[in-house]
Amino acid sequence: MEQGEQKKNMQKVAAKAAIDEGFKQRLLADSTAVLKEEGVEIPPGIEVRIVENSDKVFHFILPQKPSNEELSDEQLDAAAGGNTIGDTLSRGDSPDEMGDTFPRLS
Repeated sequence: MEQGEQKKNMQKVAAKAAIDEGFKQRLLADSTAVLKEEGVEIPPGIEVRIVENSDKVFHFILPQKPSNEELSDEQLDAAAGGNTIGDTLSRGDSPDEMGDTFPRLS
């Protein structure tokens, strides 16, 4: 699946979870299965953890350590575009606004 399509599918999942509490609870309880149902490809051996930010809790995601292997052209293109696997879900972005993800401090 093309990375743009993968990102679009993840944005749809985030939008659906924002308006459908039952869907959100299923997504939190059985993330991999629900993502697959919604057209998000999860590679074999990858564990998915979905967390939810709130006004009192902010999740800071540490990036994966770089490997000593060379990156493929596709990986280089993704990195140049500022994308990572699962960046929409891990950052907690709203599905229609891919902007600042840090909580606003009063």
